[in-house]
Amino acid sequence: MKILAGVDEVGRGSLIGPVYAAAIILKKSINKNLLKDSKALSKHKREELFTYIKKNSIWTIGKASVKEIEKKNILNASLLAMKRAIIKLKKKPSLVLIDGNRLPDLKNYNLRYVINGDKKIPSISAASIIAKVSRDKFIIKLSKNYKNYGWETNSGYGTKEHLKAIKKFGITKYHRKTFSPILKKNSFTYNNTTSSNQKK
Repeated sequence: MKILAGVDEVGRGSLIGPVYAAAIILKKSINKNLLKDSKALSKHKREELFTYIKKNSIWTIGKASVKEIEKKNILNASLLAMKRAIIKLKKKPSLVLIDGNRLPDLKNYNLRYVINGDKKIPSISAASIIAKVSRDKFIIKLSKNYKNYGWETNSGYGTKEHLKAIKKFGITKYHRKTFSPILKKNSFTYNNTTSSNQKK
């Protein structure tokens, strides 16, 4: 029996936090018609489907940290997060379909990439939802200790609000220091004043 897994990542363009990837093996019980690219769904619908997918799939999350992003670059860190998600699956898939045009370095797995796979392949669509909601939950939790940056609404992306906050309050340990505009703005100060009760 062939086992198909879909993989997608989220958070590549954010200025903060880890990049997340999800690997999903859908169960027969799932209604594939409900599954769409996470970007095409409202926040409420994503969260609704997040719960539904978890009940009707085998799923895992892989992450790559800010330090790994800074060391390896965001592309390689994203591939690393995907690799970690795939390896964590309880069942080894016969075929792994990955959104994008690059594959992680993973031996003894049958990997294929699918450009715009999150719009074409239900298991990749499901992975995009699981990855997106999982990361959003983490960022919202994080934002409670860093209230000046608006992360609960911008997810750490480079919005005007976020960039103004960086300029005013400095960067945190969760900011990716190799990312533009943070890298270019070396006058930014390091803000560690609000992180005393934040777990590493």
